[in-house]
Amino acid sequence: MAGQTKPSAIDDILAEHAGLEQQLSDPSLHDDPAAARRVGKRFAELAPVMATHAKLSAAREDLEAARELAADDSSFAAEIPDLEAKVAELDKALTDLLAPRDPHDGDDVVLEVKSGEGGEESALFAGDLARMYTRYAEHVGWRVEILGATYSDLGGYKDVTLSIKSRTATRDGVWSRLKFEGGVHRVQRVPVTESQGRVHTSAAGVFIYPEPDEVEEVQIDESDLRIDVYRSSGKGGQGVNTTDSAVRITHLPTGIVVTCQNERSQLQNKARAMQVLAARLQAAAEEAAEAEASAGRASQVRTVDRSERIRTYNFPENRITDHRIGFKAHNLDAVLDGEMGALLEALGTADREARLTAE
Repeated sequence: MAGQTKPSAIDDILAEHAGLEQQLSDPSLHDDPAAARRVGKRFAELAPVMATHAKLSAAREDLEAARELAADDSSFAAEIPDLEAKVAELDKALTDLLAPRDPHDGDDVVLEVKSGEGGEESALFAGDLARMYTRYAEHVGWRVEILGATYSDLGGYKDVTLSIKSRTATRDGVWSRLKFEGGVHRVQRVPVTESQGRVHTSAAGVFIYPEPDEVEEVQIDESDLRIDVYRSSGKGGQGVNTTDSAVRITHLPTGIVVTCQNERSQLQNKARAMQVLAARLQAAAEEAAEAEASAGRASQVRTVDRSERIRTYNFPENRITDHRIGFKAHNLDAVLDGEMGALLEALGTADREARLTAE
């Protein structure tokens, strides 16, 4: 039969699932909230595998029964082709679920958008991108939190940092959908500051990192940090806090800078900024290791330069083009309003095909 799954692979998953189930039933696990979250998350990630395996087992039993009955009564033979097709379909689905995956696919993310070439127009475009990701997250039921932002004079973003989280632990989390967004995004349109009606090109950079469940998972030496506090501000310089509660953390060995101004207290902002720093340090370490093995993730931004674009947003033609996979669609307005499903699915499909080809 085509596409037979490897018994050892599913046996390992069945054993792991049983072990996780046993851990979750142990009251002592919940004395350690971080450990309970990790076990619960992995248990949820295995749920689709377990469900598909159960369906496949049932379909195989039905097929075997139909064959036995058909041996005595030919009228049962008519059921066999449909059952064989169902078994083949479920077997392929299970094989796909057991294929090697990105270990961060179930993770939440930290996403940063930074304006680049183009001045105010670039900052306005950075605002459009931040809104696009926020609207998409709302469409699929994720939570979005602005951790920090620097506004431009016209209300765009010089830079903005978003935390995007799934409301439930799933096998395919936020990272699995948005991990291909890192890179330079180019826009072609008539800027609001253009009096002659000419189309200009500018760019903004997107950086995205899987967010670790706990800061403790990434080793950070406090002596490597410079921590500054300042007063939070909103659009137009309006104060949103009357105390110096915003926090900026600089990781001196790497030069990574993170800010958080969204929480109510300086202590909360520092804790949240540490989570973002941990995410960025983890991503940097993994990218360095992967680059050494010549198998890095989809490249992100080296410089926010139009020549390094991954995608172009052409307003006059209402067209969006992803240059990595040749994806084109003439629904730019809808995509910027959060309807990113077709684009993200195309990127995911291309990545899965590339992984299979590389095996």
